[in-house]
Amino acid sequence: MPLIKVLFFLFIVGLVLYLIIRYKNRWLKPKEEFPDEWRELLIEHVSYYPPLNDLEKQLFEYKVQEFLLNCKITGVETKAETLDKILIAASAVIPIFAFPEFKYKNLNEVLLYPGSFNENFDTTGKGRNILGMVGTGYMKDKMILSKLALRHGFQNERDKKNTAIHEFIHLIDGMDGEIDGIPKVLLEKQYTIPWVDMIERKIEDIVKRKSDIHPYAKTSRVEFFAVIGEYFFERPYLLKKKHPELYIILEEIFEQDLAAEKIIRNK
Repeated sequence: MPLIKVLFFLFIVGLVLYLIIRYKNRWLKPKEEFPDEWRELLIEHVSYYPPLNDLEKQLFEYKVQEFLLNCKITGVETKAETLDKILIAASAVIPIFAFPEFKYKNLNEVLLYPGSFNENFDTTGKGRNILGMVGTGYMKDKMILSKLALRHGFQNERDKKNTAIHEFIHLIDGMDGEIDGIPKVLLEKQYTIPWVDMIERKIEDIVKRKSDIHPYAKTSRVEFFAVIGEYFFERPYLLKKKHPELYIILEEIFEQDLAAEKIIRNK
């Protein structure tokens, strides 16, 4: 084959691959009005939303729409209803609400299971104690959530637990390429060492049973960050009262300053 034909063939192959990658990585932006039905669901089920001012509500709605345009939600042995999709999107938006340009480029699908599952993703049988998981390996860029846990997280705001927010915090943690409990994409460098030191102290308190932080947080720095993130968004005033230093540094990480506490003042 003449050299010119070889070069032309390679050029076409390269162009096709480029277009495929570009299409795959494109980020869709909302163009339609936010549905009234969705707004009603936010008002009724997501307590973070109603206290926002008009501009903040518009931003929240935009981010919810944007997330749902760019992340597929699939029901597995259950139906992914509109409420489920809104709650998943809200869980994604709440931790990064202060960062309007943030995009979950490490997620393309959320699999919604009816209840708990095991490490083999079985929904029946033994060992079904998992309510949420960020996928790895062949499940990379996917998240699995229990529908039951998803809804419970927004129904019970007193237990300091929200499974969906927990899993999205893991994703935020992993945006720098490593899930290690240190969210470098949000945490300024000067806070890294104090953050790690504080994690170690707080884990020690949990081990000694001198803390109200959920015991699962003592598992690792990774789980501590996700668990304390749930606490921060579910019961901010309680966290501020019981762990003021921890509260301050979480304010820095999520940029939820004191003025923004009106968003969650009733929790």
